[in-house]
Amino acid sequence: MHVVSRRALAALVLALPFTAALANDYPNKPVRVIIPFPPGGTLDTVGRLLAQKLSEQTGQNFIVDNRPGGNATIGAGAVAKSPADGYTLLFNASTFTTSTHFLKTPPYDPATDFTPIALVAKAPLSVSVNKDLPITDVKSLISHAKANPGKLSFAVGSIASAGHFSTELIKSSAGLNLQIVPYKGSAPAYQDLVGGQIAGFVDPVLGATSFYKSGMLKIIAVTSKTRLPTLPEVPTVGETIPGYEFYSWYGLWGPAKLPAEVTAKLNAEVNKALAGEMKERLTSQGILLGGGSPDEFARFQKDDTARAFKTIADANIRPE
Repeated sequence: MHVVSRRALAALVLALPFTAALANDYPNKPVRVIIPFPPGGTLDTVGRLLAQKLSEQTGQNFIVDNRPGGNATIGAGAVAKSPADGYTLLFNASTFTTSTHFLKTPPYDPATDFTPIALVAKAPLSVSVNKDLPITDVKSLISHAKANPGKLSFAVGSIASAGHFSTELIKSSAGLNLQIVPYKGSAPAYQDLVGGQIAGFVDPVLGATSFYKSGMLKIIAVTSKTRLPTLPEVPTVGETIPGYEFYSWYGLWGPAKLPAEVTAKLNAEVNKALAGEMKERLTSQGILLGGGSPDEFARFQKDDTARAFKTIADANIRPE
């Protein structure tokens, strides 16, 4: 039988009111929210909106800190090494759960070095092409790519991102030979797409919409199951490639061993934010809001990671 010493028992009893007080007092100073990508992409847009709402709700500043680089591992690594007190958080995309798979010496383990707090949103992707190409839909993309094998280049915002997986699945499903060009985030990829340095880019719809509306690029398809109310004229990939459906998703994490009370409080604030103004602003742009408990987010992350690794194996995705 294991015997607990009086000293250990006393320490445990003293710790209980301390953790409760920590949650009641949290946050009592500014909170840093690290986004491991440059400003300007859909992830950054959603993250900044969430930070703004959390600031308004709690009365403390949630300050966005963009830390790009290292295939998004630099920013995430900084969170993993931070104190587990709730004052350094990670806002990241689904690429977070798989990007370290492509590194010889991963700086962290997404499954064990972080505390899942909340699923924030799911975003359908757009398949965009340069406006000067003779491509108007997925069918003509397939025809043009097969007539010019290896000559069409498609950007990916980062290796193992949702956009990367989605592009690889289009390649494998249609038997295409496309060049994959990794970028450090969506903003520079759009710059080269509009400028004609690359042919196409698969990225969340929100990031492409302004370029599309102004005629700077063409959106030839979306990856959602059905057409989007915001872009009813744009067909789905599945209308040409049956069964095709893909989304990116965004979440909030803290370092490992984040106190349960702080995790629960942050989760409640995120759910509150998603039920308010964020719902109106993001759903009108085709983004599906998340929510739910930390445990539900943890299960979602685990299941989606398993699906992602199956995609990696089936599509034979390798670092470029």
